[in-house]
Amino acid sequence: MKDLKNFKKIWKAQYEMKIDSSIASIWEIITMPKNLELVHPFCKSNETINWPGIGSKDILIYHSGLKYIREFLTWDKEKGYSLLIGEKNKDRSYVVWNIFKRGNDNYLKITVYPYFLRNYPKFVSFLPYHLLIIPKLTEYLKNVIRGIDWYLKTGKKIEKNQFGKHSWFSYK
Repeated sequence: MKDLKNFKKIWKAQYEMKIDSSIASIWEIITMPKNLELVHPFCKSNETINWPGIGSKDILIYHSGLKYIREFLTWDKEKGYSLLIGEKNKDRSYVVWNIFKRGNDNYLKITVYPYFLRNYPKFVSFLPYHLLIIPKLTEYLKNVIRGIDWYLKTGKKIEKNQFGKHSWFSYK
């Protein structure tokens, strides 16, 4: 795998949100095996292959039929983790989940460094990223974090497309 610094040289999409739960509760739900089935509005299934910690691996199948493998690179208790995600034997995106405190409030932030057009100069990828990819991924991340917040507040499993449909992940 190439040095992870190369992933951070490309465009990124990120979303952060205040979560009205303890850092320990946020950490518990984001590191629970098969957790995406409880909190992710676009997740059809989430199969655990190896869990927990560095080297964890699972499979995320979206309602659209996309099948992504997540491989965890870092795992820092109650702070976050990083992973690579993508289809088997294809380019993958680098993702960082970060739990942090701002004042007296707890936040969850997800940052995605997409694989799309990674090897192209920024002037070539500027328009696709700023007109399509970043807005779509930000919308996606917002819904994922809202699902986590929903679950932590209610204890109820998220519904399919609970906060609206997504053109990449909701449809077959």
